Amino acid sequence: MHIQLGILDYAILLIYVGFVIGIGFALTRYMKTSADFLTSGRSIPAWVTGLAFISANLGALELVGMAGNGAKYGIATAHFYWVGAIPAMVFLAVFMMPFYYGSKARSVPEYLNMRFDQRVATLNALSFAVMTVFMSGISMDALAKLLNSLLGWNYDLALWISSGVVLVYVLKGGLTSAIYTEVLQFFMIVLGFGPVVYLGLKDVGGWDVVKQQLAGVAVNPTPLNLWDDPTKHFAPDAWTSAWKPLLAGPSANPMGVDWFAMVFGLGFVLSFGYWCTNFLVVQRAMAAKNMSAARRTPLIAAVPKMFFPLLVVLPGILAVALTTLPGKSYRIPQAQIKAANYPAAITALKQAITDHAKPEDAVKALKKAAAGVKFNKGKVDALLKEQIESLPEAQVESRLQDAVVNDYDGVIFSLVKKYCPPGLLGLALTGLLASFMAGMAGNVTAFNTIWTYSIYQAHLAPNKSDEHYAWMGRFITVAGILISIACAYVARTYDNIMDFIQLVFGFVNAPLFATFLLGMFWARCTGTAAFIGLVGGISTSALFHGLTMAEGKGGWMGANLFTFNSSMAQNFWLATFAFAVTIVLTIGISLATARTKTDEDLKGLVYSLTPKLKDEEKSWFLRPAVLGVILLICCVILNIIFF
Repeated sequence: MHIQLGILDYAILLIYVGFVIGIGFALTRYMKTSADFLTSGRSIPAWVTGLAFISANLGALELVGMAGNGAKYGIATAHFYWVGAIPAMVFLAVFMMPFYYGSKARSVPEYLNMRFDQRVATLNALSFAVMTVFMSGISMDALAKLLNSLLGWNYDLALWISSGVVLVYVLKGGLTSAIYTEVLQFFMIVLGFGPVVYLGLKDVGGWDVVKQQLAGVAVNPTPLNLWDDPTKHFAPDAWTSAWKPLLAGPSANPMGVDWFAMVFGLGFVLSFGYWCTNFLVVQRAMAAKNMSAARRTPLIAAVPKMFFPLLVVLPGILAVALTTLPGKSYRIPQAQIKAANYPAAITALKQAITDHAKPEDAVKALKKAAAGVKFNKGKVDALLKEQIESLPEAQVESRLQDAVVNDYDGVIFSLVKKYCPPGLLGLALTGLLASFMAGMAGNVTAFNTIWTYSIYQAHLAPNKSDEHYAWMGRFITVAGILISIACAYVARTYDNIMDFIQLVFGFVNAPLFATFLLGMFWARCTGTAAFIGLVGGISTSALFHGLTMAEGKGGWMGANLFTFNSSMAQNFWLATFAFAVTIVLTIGISLATARTKTDEDLKGLVYSLTPKLKDEEKSWFLRPAVLGVILLICCVILNIIFF
């Protein structure tokens, strides 16, 4: 059922779109060189780059995915922030930004070229360029689906118009325009989602009621399709405790991970790999006006990041609690079986009963009959044991629909539908629009810089004029938007594209972080070793995924050596193995190959060969190391509160 927007809702949406386009036009006169367009000329204050840093990360995967994970895994999803973000952001500010900013590199691949060689830089540039356009496409696909499902807008029209808005303000104002609009988008996201969380928590009855309801869910999660094994029971605090279920082992928590996978796999490998090497976010810090501002950028971003679980994870937890409360007229969203597919699905169910089929075989048959709709194995198993022949057809249809798996990506949309009246609805939709457009703009501006400097200038057209590279930056911006639109159509055809992209991050970022770690802290590390180690780490990721399975994913090499309790656990361990292999290969080959760069060449690129920075800030609370310690203490306190 579509939502009807009022005049006030449309006014809020139009005012927001007008503002972001206006920012682009206002900044056009400052775009005189390629550096102005692609890197902002290193001129932006820290508070702006800090908010842009966090806003660029608030794309479709963040808002939609984390709310869904909150419903699926509970408060443990907050570890993506308190374990998987804050420590890495502090490390980036204190240790890595001096190398990025001090080396005068215009991108992460350019730093890799200075530290190692062109092979390592090109491999990183190509892999990152592919990831950025896919991530941009996913953001726009999610936005177009949102506008189609909530408002009934045509998918194609919504996709092209929203992409056109992003194109206009990025093309006119470059990275500077993207950064300043990301600041506006940050506040729109907070203003749009804050009321939804408040109204939801008030409707449930407060956090104590949430804990009480989720205790019952944990004991028997199958009725809500949160688990597919009806015999599975968790401890009452499985959805509301961050650490106790993890310490009890993988089988004692819905995420299916243990403390080591969480701390090392997510907290070290994946998080440091993302926050310290992903040019999408690093680019915002590199646009700061000086070294001090660049180092404070991730720390400023870490403050709201620490409390973002309240905004993006809590809605998912509230959705589970609401589903259990009578009289709330709410349930976790599901994919809907189309009326035309019910006869085939009922026939498939009856045939499975006649053939005494196994539950997993019946699930496959039902999925095929229902045109791709997925079913909960535990509930299908219950249907196989019933005498459905004696039930009215309408009741059988209802039971089949109840057996459909949860659509976790629809959680945040369903809450917006439930709680937002006219005016507030426009604000919430504008917040969603801002998050998806921030995701697209952030990836496109990262893509145009990587392409222009690390691929086009480095390999295809060296020694051209600055005007030529500025023209190429604008041209590839248009091309990047068009490629992103094509990727959006690809994403539309896959129901697990977000899981796939997160897996790709594990493939690429974990080995890359290992390469960075050795390169920045070990002068003996060679370019040949870094390249082979990076390729070996990525190959290990593919091998690991092909030989293990989780939730039906993986095992594509024809063998299954191990089955994980969840895709999340599989990704954490995949990243851990890829990191370890990259470290071992790079160290071994470095010791066996000759250095090609002297200590003088590596000055400013390797920690031990670089003069130590002295914080010039007179105020102690502005010094990066002091701020970092304060943030880590606050993070520990949050972990203790929700232990």
